[in-house]
Amino acid sequence: MPKIVDHDQRRKEIVEVTWRFIAREGIEKLNLRDLAAAAGYANGAFKPYFPTRDTLLVATFNFVADATNRRIQKSASGLFGLEAIEAFAREVLPLDELRRSEARIAVHFWHLALGDPKLAEVNAATMDNWRALLDSWLGQMFSDEDTRVPMARDSMINFLMGAQVGSVLDAKANTVALLEQQLTYQLDLLATLNQ
Repeated sequence: MPKIVDHDQRRKEIVEVTWRFIAREGIEKLNLRDLAAAAGYANGAFKPYFPTRDTLLVATFNFVADATNRRIQKSASGLFGLEAIEAFAREVLPLDELRRSEARIAVHFWHLALGDPKLAEVNAATMDNWRALLDSWLGQMFSDEDTRVPMARDSMINFLMGAQVGSVLDAKANTVALLEQQLTYQLDLLATLNQ
């Protein structure tokens, strides 16, 4: 009797191996042959699941973004305004090894997305989701007519993305303690806007 394969589970396993590989080795070393070997699969075994490297990269970035979004939803559940924004930011900031690994995936992906509009669209969807979340929490702090909401939202997103890049490229200057201080500064700025 042939073995029954759970294709969704297999895709998930491949993506998990891929994101750990990229976080450890970098995207430049990623090829499907070596990745299959690292995962314990025969060469070519990924093709039915991910026919190209780009399809695997998109799935990996989405996996990381989805994991972050699930943590955000859990952490911010029941919180409002500034407290929700802080919970959101703490799930994105590279404050532990998991989040630093996710930042490495994001930075590698962004590098590729610079030259590939399809990959850029995948990132844009994540950013649109984050903007919507921040808009809702900022809307709890400011009136609907307050023109500072888009500026505050985009400043927070740019801070978080910059912190991810900084943690990957300049880790000594972007320690957990310093990122915590920078987050406090950003939140204090938001709080003063609300006075």
